[in-house]
Amino acid sequence: MNEVVVVKDEDNELPIPTIWRPIFKEIVSALAQKDYLLKSKPRFTSPMSQETADYISEYIEDYGETLIDLPDKTWDSSTCLWMGSKWEVLIDLWTDGEGRSDLALKAEVEESETNYLVTVEMVYVP
Repeated sequence: MNEVVVVKDEDNELPIPTIWRPIFKEIVSALAQKDYLLKSKPRFTSPMSQETADYISEYIEDYGETLIDLPDKTWDSSTCLWMGSKWEVLIDLWTDGEGRSDLALKAEVEESETNYLVTVEMVYVP
């Protein structure tokens, strides 16, 4: 696997950097286990509000499929875009019945002094 480095490019959607992938795997694994508040505390993740957790829970339940952990193939289609002070990220989600689904996880990634901080915004069908 080729390493994908972090790039600040406002003009092009880029692949998810390799360094962020384990963080997103942990987040999606928590969501697949119905840990919508991210109580399992995935690394480098902002606390989830109850309102956001409820929204994500309802959206996934209404979608009607069982969310599964991210396979490596998700990085082929998931993207990020630098927005001047943070990255907007879309991670394609997978379900037990469909494989790659229409669902996506929308998040923001900000730089901190020592790493990156991920804020989950929503799960939806873009």
